[in-house]
Amino acid sequence: MRATGVVRRIDDLGRIVIPKEIRRTMHMREGDALEIFTEHSGQIILKKYSMMENMTRLCQQRADSVYKTMGIACAVCDTEKVTAFAGPGKKEALGRQISPQVEEVINTRQAYFKRFSNERKIYACAESSIPVLAVMPIINSGDCAGAVALLCPRDRSAGEGEKKLLALITSILAENVQ
Repeated sequence: MRATGVVRRIDDLGRIVIPKEIRRTMHMREGDALEIFTEHSGQIILKKYSMMENMTRLCQQRADSVYKTMGIACAVCDTEKVTAFAGPGKKEALGRQISPQVEEVINTRQAYFKRFSNERKIYACAESSIPVLAVMPIINSGDCAGAVALLCPRDRSAGEGEKKLLALITSILAENVQ
């Protein structure tokens, strides 16, 4: 744990303000959910809440299924990082922060499908060398828990099969989000 040197007082409603610099470095935005933990030593720990955190095994199983049946790499992300990955490039992507383009898909709740083979390439995370073919957000009860991305090294557009597959995988994961 790092000391920041910042001290804040609790107001009469029990609130404290998290400084802007900390919110920026921790990628916290207005409306983000925080989970609160306490320790016997008197520490209070705030952690960004991830609806996908308890679903790592299920996400990995779905990503593996996509890769085994379709031969297309698959990444499952929460709102910050790649939580499951199957296919080539797993070591460079798993656990890494998602790219701004995938973050935009999550924030706008609009799927992305590569339409033209010469379209600008986007990636699941900055460290990934395999471009994204399609990304679809995982939405449960109006909240966006993350996204599923299909990655393909060949320069081609997303077909109807990939669109339907993404819709199926995201709906399965959405049903299991807590």
